[in-house]
Amino acid sequence: MFNSVTRKCLSLFFSLLVVLTLIVSCGDGTEDTTTQTTPTTSPPMTTTSTTPTSPVSYEGMPLASFDSGDFTGSGNCAACHTGMQDATGKDVSIDSDWRSTMMANAAKDPYWQAKVFTEVYHTPALKEVIEDTCATCHMPMARTQAQVDGTSSLMLDGGFLSEDNALHVSAMDGNSCTLCHQIQPDGLGTEASFAGQYQIDTSTDSPNRIAFGQFDNQVANQMQALSGFIPEMGEQVTQAALCATCHTVITPFVDEDGDVQGTFPEQAPFLEWLNSDYSDDTTCQSCHMPVAEGSVKIANMPPSVELRSPFHQHFFVGGNSLMLDIIKTNGEEIGVSASSDNFDDTIELTLDQLQTGSAGVQISSADWDGSQLEITVDVSNDAGHKYPTGFPSRRSWIHLTVTDDDGNIVFESGKTNADGTISGNDADADASSFEPHYDVITSQNQVQIYESVMQTYEGDVTYTLLRAASYIKDNRLLPDGFDKNTDEDRIAIVGEAADDADFVGGSDQVTYIIDAAGDYQQLNIEVELLYQSISYNFAQAVFEVAGELTDIFEEYFLAADISPVLVAYANSNVE
Repeated sequence: MFNSVTRKCLSLFFSLLVVLTLIVSCGDGTEDTTTQTTPTTSPPMTTTSTTPTSPVSYEGMPLASFDSGDFTGSGNCAACHTGMQDATGKDVSIDSDWRSTMMANAAKDPYWQAKVFTEVYHTPALKEVIEDTCATCHMPMARTQAQVDGTSSLMLDGGFLSEDNALHVSAMDGNSCTLCHQIQPDGLGTEASFAGQYQIDTSTDSPNRIAFGQFDNQVANQMQALSGFIPEMGEQVTQAALCATCHTVITPFVDEDGDVQGTFPEQAPFLEWLNSDYSDDTTCQSCHMPVAEGSVKIANMPPSVELRSPFHQHFFVGGNSLMLDIIKTNGEEIGVSASSDNFDDTIELTLDQLQTGSAGVQISSADWDGSQLEITVDVSNDAGHKYPTGFPSRRSWIHLTVTDDDGNIVFESGKTNADGTISGNDADADASSFEPHYDVITSQNQVQIYESVMQTYEGDVTYTLLRAASYIKDNRLLPDGFDKNTDEDRIAIVGEAADDADFVGGSDQVTYIIDAAGDYQQLNIEVELLYQSISYNFAQAVFEVAGELTDIFEEYFLAADISPVLVAYANSNVE
């Protein structure tokens, strides 16, 4: 049994939210060298994945249709919000864009299911609280409805994941229409709304429930009659504070005895955004729900519905192409409502977001005196929050390779192995360790990895969320305008990056000093910025726990193309 203070703290528990080349020529030490940088998204590299796909084809299951009392299914809404086109004739239907996103598949995500199971395994005494609060943002309609009805809101052992559960269908509909569009504006963007503490008006019954949208003067009668909801303008649906409810996850943590000792910022992109230049005029929706071309008729009924603009498409594009590919590959078994073609479209959008809107790399200088090669690499963050952002299983790193005239490797830092490990990364060699942040790299055993690494209350590296008390390292790239000396501890830089003078808002600079003595006419240097949404040790931590859900995820993961995404690339040559 737990006292009321413990339960109140644990009620905040998380929702697991749920993705570069240079050439230098030999000089005699007296000549100036010139660096030429040519960024491209199609480099002559074959070791990394740029378009993860799987050879499957299916149409997907019908969207869920139900009325649980306070929520209706995505299929109920899609009846009138499909067949939509923008000014160019492109299909911008809400249902076709949404159904293949991580939002739509938040409850079906096999990694999330397995991670919840492992958290319960490691802290079984807190099973009920963990399951209830993890469902808050991944099965929000079912969890909220269960609270209203006074029924169980558990996930496992006959809970929402069971087909026999009365709220199973609403649970598996994930982050669906009538959840997000019913969130009340009160308190959004404040501490009271974080960690899934969104507010739904469950006191109003059909047909008088309110569904908030971005436009005023909406056609109400037909929507009210068909869905039980009255459309009403709500500015909150266009504001970052709405997203912050489930994407600011401040969780409690326990010590080795299972006692709650405090809270931990599992992920806080909203707070990072607030501390950046982007908070002035760029919201989450601006990048993750791109605006359609021209005006759009936002419903197909009645025929008199007027054209509206700007219309934010429901892509919810992020950076998790790996899980999208895994869900697509196993979609028929998982029971997705999207077709394989829908997933291909979303994966393509995700890769485009990663490769054009997240981060970049360039060579700012390269000097070789015939003996020592010195290269300066600049990495930029083009996102409105830290990069990589979100769940701490994500990491990005610099892969730099120097080859001679015949293509033989002279130096290589950050090589990726077939099992997902990174050569030279201390953490992948020993899960109790981690790779530090570097300003200068001089050895092939050193690699610049941008990541957050969790540690327990006792100071040990951990991959169990409920045991994470703080970060022992957080050198993720900062967004433009980020105050490096911010007094917001939950988004602070941790580790050597805090004292790195060129690790600043918007960028980082890394210098490579390499022994390159030899009879070379030219040295070829390639540099890539790579990205994984699930790092090696996070995956291994799931595999180590035996269970049906972990076994399923392991099977899916090991069969997938887990090679990292190539985010950015640059090259240059000096003769």
